[in-house]
Amino acid sequence: MIQSRVDRILAKMKEEGITQMIISDSPAIFYLTGKWIRSGERMQALYLNVNGKNKLFLNRLFPQKDDLGVEIVYYDDVEDSVEILSKFVEKDKPIGVDKFWQARFLLRLQELGSGSKYLNGSIIVDHVRLIKDAKEQKLMWEAGLANDKIMEQLVPLVVKGYTEKEMNDIVRKMYLDSGHSGVSFDPIIGYGKSNGDPHHATDNTKGKRGDSVIIDIGGVLNDYCSDMTRTVFIGEVSERGREIYEIVKEAQARGIAAAKPGNRMCDVDHACRDYITEKGYGDYFVCRTGHTIGIEDHEFGDVSSVNEEIIKPGQVFSIEPGVYLDDEALGVRIEDLVLITEDGCEVLNHYTKDLTVVPENN
Repeated sequence: MIQSRVDRILAKMKEEGITQMIISDSPAIFYLTGKWIRSGERMQALYLNVNGKNKLFLNRLFPQKDDLGVEIVYYDDVEDSVEILSKFVEKDKPIGVDKFWQARFLLRLQELGSGSKYLNGSIIVDHVRLIKDAKEQKLMWEAGLANDKIMEQLVPLVVKGYTEKEMNDIVRKMYLDSGHSGVSFDPIIGYGKSNGDPHHATDNTKGKRGDSVIIDIGGVLNDYCSDMTRTVFIGEVSERGREIYEIVKEAQARGIAAAKPGNRMCDVDHACRDYITEKGYGDYFVCRTGHTIGIEDHEFGDVSSVNEEIIKPGQVFSIEPGVYLDDEALGVRIEDLVLITEDGCEVLNHYTKDLTVVPENN
C-alpha cells in the first residue's frame, strides 16, 4: 500500500474515534494501493484497523501478482464472502463503511452482528483524498497541459461541418491517440441552440455562422483526470455574444482570485455569481461554480454557494461559471482547474480565454 496515504487515513480515523473501517470503492482502493481492482458484483473490501490488522478481501477470480503491501484474504463463489470478512471485524466496536458498499453486503454484516455501530466512513477517505500529495499534483499538472493540446486541435474543427456526435467521436479518438486511457467524462460539444442547457446531451446538431460553441472536454492520463471548457464562435460574434462572453470571462477571473487558502469554497462561488448577477444575468447562471477532481472527474466536495468548507493547499477544483440564454440560442461557459498553493492558486490550463472567432475558411 502507499503508506503515506494509509497513515493519513488511519490518523483521521483516530481523530474521529473510528478504529476500523471497510473501503470498497475502486478509486479509493486504487488511491491506497496503487492498483485498480474492479470486481463487478463480487465483494471487494479493504479492511483497515488502527491497530494495523489490515486485510484486503478479494474473490479468487482476481488474483494479485504484485505485492500490494497488505495481506490478501481470498474467497471463491461458493463461500459467504461477508462471513469471512466478519471473522476479522472487532464486533464490539463501531465500524466505518464507505458509501458505495452494496446494501446486500452491509445488511449481511449487520445480520452477523459485526460491529457495535455502523458509521459513514467515506467522509474520512474523501477528506484525505481532497488534499493532493506532491505526486498527485504533478500528475494533475501533466493531465491539464495534455488537455490544452487536445483543445488546440479541436477548436479549428468546429467550422468543418461535423455534427456534435461526430465531434464527440473525434474527441475520444484524440485522447486515445495522445496516450490517454480515455475520456474523464462524456465530451460536451454544443452548437448554438444546444447551449441553453448547461449539460446538453450531444445530438446531430451542426454549427452555423454566428453560433457560440461550448467545448467541455477532459481525459484520463496516468490515472488522473483533466477537465476544461472553452466557448468559441463560428465566423462572427454578435454584440450580445461578445457582451456575455466578457462577463463570464471576468466572473471566472474573480473566482480564480478568490481561490486561496483560508477562503471558503462558497467564497469562490460568490465571487463569480455576484458579478454575473450585478451584470443582470444571475437568473441565467443556473448551476454551481465548480467541482473537485483527481482520480475521478467529480470527487467529494464542490464549489457552491452552500459549501462553507475552508480551502486548503493541495486541493484541485474547477471554476466554471456560465450564462445560458435558452431563448436566444446562446450559451457561454469558461472552465479551468486550479491547484491551491500556500498563498493562492495555480491554473492548470493555459489554452487562451481571449474571445475567439473561428474563421469559416479555416
